[in-house]
Amino acid sequence: MVVEEVGDAVSSSAGPGFVAVDSGGSGLRVVVGAAGRGPLARGASGEPVRTGSRGIDPGHLMEQLVPMARGLAAEAGIGRLDTAAVGAAGLASLGDALRAELPGALARELGVRRVALAADAVTAYVGALGPRPGAVIAAGTGLIAVGTDLTGWRRADGWGHLLGDCGGGAWIGRAGLEAALRAHDGRDGGSGRLLACAEEMFGPAAALPGHLYPRTDRAAVLASFAPRVAECAADDDAVAADILRAAARHMADSAAAVYPETGAGAGAGAGAGAVEPLVALTGGLFNMGAPLLVPLDEELAKRLPGARRVAAKGNPLHGAVCIATDLATGSFTLPSDEKMLCVTSPAGGGGTVAPGADT
Repeated sequence: MVVEEVGDAVSSSAGPGFVAVDSGGSGLRVVVGAAGRGPLARGASGEPVRTGSRGIDPGHLMEQLVPMARGLAAEAGIGRLDTAAVGAAGLASLGDALRAELPGALARELGVRRVALAADAVTAYVGALGPRPGAVIAAGTGLIAVGTDLTGWRRADGWGHLLGDCGGGAWIGRAGLEAALRAHDGRDGGSGRLLACAEEMFGPAAALPGHLYPRTDRAAVLASFAPRVAECAADDDAVAADILRAAARHMADSAAAVYPETGAGAGAGAGAGAVEPLVALTGGLFNMGAPLLVPLDEELAKRLPGARRVAAKGNPLHGAVCIATDLATGSFTLPSDEKMLCVTSPAGGGGTVAPGADT
């Protein structure tokens, strides 16, 4: 849904509210709501925010967000949007311009006073576990693990399909296609089942490099083959099962790297009254089900004995809503981080404020 702009400014006839944003590869997803009332209206844009020499383009994000936020506020009966939480893919490495310009732009256009800018990995974490210690594995085309002990953030992987994202959808798909080409060549480690699947999807195996290498969406194309690897593993293809087992090991390695040191049997800080950290999974890759989840649970048990895996409460947009709600109510407790999560108060001079501070 794309909501049309209504007027030049948000009406002040009703109480204040919040706007929560999830900006990713498929565009913007936006929620407007109010503390005590929850989400009240939702909208979406199918156009991803541009990146350029300055990183994520704040002007392009605002072009899409402002009319949508105004329309949703009118739909929800919200008179003023005084709080915003924006989760953005690429914020940690490409977010300098966004951090510098977005809080002021939101203040000018919408009257926003409190702004939280978060990496999408952070909103994925909050959506999955809320404001409590633990680790979250977020897996789709790529893969990243994020953890916190509520004093700071740690991340592992998320380096893209050429340098990392080990165990993610593109990684699994690439490994499956390699096994298909091994079978095509007659080399050890190949899978005739995966070869048949690859040729069904992409045509003759010998033409696969020409089909794949020139594409700018290569990671997504690789990831599109991951479900076929899971199908073959479910049908007792040993090579496919080994690929998913290796993916599970990579995931467990990343989770262990970010898991709070006070958890899973650690001594200091894990005494009486301590909250035991949890592990959660979020992202479309886990829709593969048992062929991936069974080996993953086994690998997590090896790497993090005693850690408890729980179902994710919600998605990254839900995480942005939680952050916005906590900011609006003064109950925000998450640790700030220069690259991953910063809270600013443009109305008070644009400085970073401490979690929970009343601006």
